Amino acid sequence: MSVKAKEVPNGVWPVMLTPYTKDNEVDYNALEQLIDWYIKNGVHGLFAVCQSSDMVQLSLAERIEVARFVKEKAAGRVPVVASGHVSESFQQQLEEIKQISATGVDAFVLVTNRLAQEHEDDEVWKANAEKILAQFPDVDFGLYECPNPYHRLMSPELMKWCGETGRFGFMKECSNNIEQIKAKIKAAEGTPLKVFVANNPHVLETMQAGGAGYSGMLATFQPNLYSWLTDNWDKEPEKAELIQNYLGASCLFEGRHYHIATRYYLQLEGLDITLKARTKKASDFKVTHEREVEQYRKFNQYVTQTILN
Repeated sequence: MSVKAKEVPNGVWPVMLTPYTKDNEVDYNALEQLIDWYIKNGVHGLFAVCQSSDMVQLSLAERIEVARFVKEKAAGRVPVVASGHVSESFQQQLEEIKQISATGVDAFVLVTNRLAQEHEDDEVWKANAEKILAQFPDVDFGLYECPNPYHRLMSPELMKWCGETGRFGFMKECSNNIEQIKAKIKAAEGTPLKVFVANNPHVLETMQAGGAGYSGMLATFQPNLYSWLTDNWDKEPEKAELIQNYLGASCLFEGRHYHIATRYYLQLEGLDITLKARTKKASDFKVTHEREVEQYRKFNQYVTQTILN
């Protein structure tokens, strides 16, 4: 008999980076520093082995070990969800779920475009989801509207179905459309399924609509600001709107240099992390991009010191 999904805390769930050594191996020393840095900056949970983690570029063995490591190092401090759900073959997907969920992560996050092909309807998606739920009756699940290899958004009707199974507790919503976000939040009302928005211009509106928080790329630049906003949006509404305006403008840093810029930002924060990534070349990150990140970090510090204190 399946169990009801555990409640996940509201707030900020950064989509984690995977650091690498100069030899392109996963750098677990840097990964531990990154876990500590996120938690020090007030995050409420961690989303490991996602697109920002280079999940497609990681082998299954690496995905398993990264999930295990993050869960182990964050234990007793914040919960951890992980994906790594990347295979085309349904049988291989089942193996991914089996092995990654066995690491002890608090939920395995299903990528929505893996459960049906682009031309297939929600009934195909639901049938495959039912097979997964039956195969893993003791596993909690999440949902992730990852835009690659194609962008499959959840309908409110499918959201309602997922919520009513009682098996889903976490969702990273990636529509970038506030009306769709609101519809999904409403569809999941009264169920364990919580909606965390990925795009930062709508964090405050999401919270006001009953959403759970933020799970996006810029939580690796300014997790403390998102943490403050999700904790205090209803207590200090004027300050919350000001912070939201700044965070919304910051979405420009989600551009083409994100995978290297975040690593450079973390170097400035004192982490022993290389600029190595598996999706972008560090050589494309020029001195002018370094200055952009340096100035952005100083502005983040200014906002923290003058508005939040």
